[in-house]
Amino acid sequence: MDLLGLSVRWPIVGAPMAGGPSTPALAAAVSNAGGLGFLAAGYLAAGELEQQMAETRRRGASSFGVNVFVPGSPEVDEVALDLYLESLRPQAAEFGVELTASWDDDHWTEKIELLTRHPVPIVSFTFGCPAPEVVSRLQRAGTRVVITVTTPAEATMAAGVGADAVCAQGIAAGGHQSTFDDDTAADTGGDLVALVTAIRHEVEIPVMAAGGLMTGAAVAAVIRAGAVAAQVGTALLRCPESGATEMHKAALVDPSFTATSITRAFSGRRARGVVNDFMRAHPDAPSAYPQINNATRALRRAALARGDPHAINMWAGQGFRLAEDRPASEVIAAMGAAFEVAEP
Repeated sequence: MDLLGLSVRWPIVGAPMAGGPSTPALAAAVSNAGGLGFLAAGYLAAGELEQQMAETRRRGASSFGVNVFVPGSPEVDEVALDLYLESLRPQAAEFGVELTASWDDDHWTEKIELLTRHPVPIVSFTFGCPAPEVVSRLQRAGTRVVITVTTPAEATMAAGVGADAVCAQGIAAGGHQSTFDDDTAADTGGDLVALVTAIRHEVEIPVMAAGGLMTGAAVAAVIRAGAVAAQVGTALLRCPESGATEMHKAALVDPSFTATSITRAFSGRRARGVVNDFMRAHPDAPSAYPQINNATRALRRAALARGDPHAINMWAGQGFRLAEDRPASEVIAAMGAAFEVAEP
């Protein structure tokens, strides 16, 4: 089966999950099982990403992708940010950490340079639309470019800068929502099939689908809607190759954690995670990414060290209860086999 020029057994992509869950072992396992694995470059320095790329290849995966965060503007509502940080200071004091809010571009230039010098088959972008020059530069190096979108309007922008494909992310997706603008929530209607259909009516380039896909039947549904591939992330979180913390993995099956919701409390950008006390305590966190993400990092690390699941982010999609503790190769194979049964 052809997927953006790559040969795969099944149209299943392992979603890039920044901050730890995505590892070379996970990306390689997905690719070697017949899907397309991804590394998450978010929060990594270029040297760290280069090491992960080399390790993925060492594990036998020649075809895999890398996801990069598009940096946003450093301009935020400073008053709202200061008020939010002030509300966090009692908990920070309890954990013995300082809150330092700062903007950075996540090593953007260095990563683009690396991916140009040492190209991978696919580079995808999240949090915005890269400039046409960035897209063409990667394409000249032999890379296909995918831009993550949440609306038909964003898909049109992505096609306009020359993207080879878009990844349509639905509201059920775990982790950060990939809206180009975090000021207002994307009105996706909650129906991924409808979103894929709407985007296909707007652009001629291929459309991948992501968000809440946990079964082979769900994969088949988005393929029937015209998607060229289904991107799955939460389904892989409990796999041994996943770098998610043991606390995170345990929460996915802990009956005391009953739902997911979208929050800005940890990062200053909308993201879906398992609901815990921190999310409930801060329902109105402002839009300020990566300033809030950088400010809460020390607090989250301290909570992790203490074994406190109520003060860390545990990103997960709406179908998190279906995540299984078994090798990624088995998850992909089972999903692929079920897809073949459900395929029209």
